[in-house]
This record gives sequence, C-alpha cells and structure tokens, in this order.
Amino acid sequence: MRYMMVDRIDELKKYEYAIGTKCISFSDDCFEHHFPGQPVYPGALLLESMAQLGGSLLELSLRDDGQFFPRCVLSSVKAKFRDFARPGDTLRMRAEIVSRHQDSALLKTLTTRGETKVCEAEILFVLMKVDDARLENFRRDYLEAITRDTRFVE
Repeated sequence: MRYMMVDRIDELKKYEYAIGTKCISFSDDCFEHHFPGQPVYPGALLLESMAQLGGSLLELSLRDDGQFFPRCVLSSVKAKFRDFARPGDTLRMRAEIVSRHQDSALLKTLTTRGETKVCEAEILFVLMKVDDARLENFRRDYLEAITRDTRFVE
C-alpha cells in the first residue's frame, strides 16, 4: 500500500469501533488538479481513508484470534457525501463493525469535520490470507505507528 491515509487511530475497541484522524494538507498531491483555485479533497481518497481505518480495526481485532493475520480487501462501498473536505481540515473518522463472518465483515463509517458530516459509508471487506513476510512486516510496522498513542477500550 503506497498511500497511508489515516494519520492516527485515537481510540479502538476490538470487534466494535475505531476512531481515527485524517489531516488534509494543501501539500497533498491531489490538489494540483482537483481543483485549481477551488481545492477539494477527492471523494475516492476520502473513502480510501475510511476503508483503511475500518481495515485496521478488523486486522487489529482479529490478529490474535486465528491461524493467520488477515488482510482486509475492499469488496464493496455504498457512500453518501454530505460536504467537501478542503486543505486545512482535520477530519474525524469512525468505523463500526456491523457484522462479521469467517471470511467477510461489514462496517459502517462516518467522517466529520467538527459537527459537520462529510461522508458516511457502508464498507464490505473480504478477509484473506496473504503469505508474504515483507507485507506482514510492513503492515505490522504501519499498525504500530498509527496506534502509538491509541486509547484501547476494554
């Protein structure tokens, strides 16, 4: 994964929810063409941020449960955009597990800027086994970095 779209996970309760932060910076590559003079954070990148938070919640919840450390692969998204995200915005994202099965999980996500809803989505993930030590090490390091100051709720 080249783009890390979650700056940090602030709070996490395994198998239930995660709350994370995404800071939008004018230095992000996407603003060169989206749109000159009227910068708007692309909806696809916002959805990717929400999916990465949800996938991290699932992977952190499942990491000690099974025979393998699962990879969460995005399967489908149903989203509603409510407002624009712009440079300088600090977005709060919340991902909640709605249902979980052996090989898939459905999450409900919400992104806000202050009290304003920016986007809400239902995201379906497929859980897969990936046998790649490099990917495993990278993913572990990434999850450790974004959860360094996380408050884990029991």
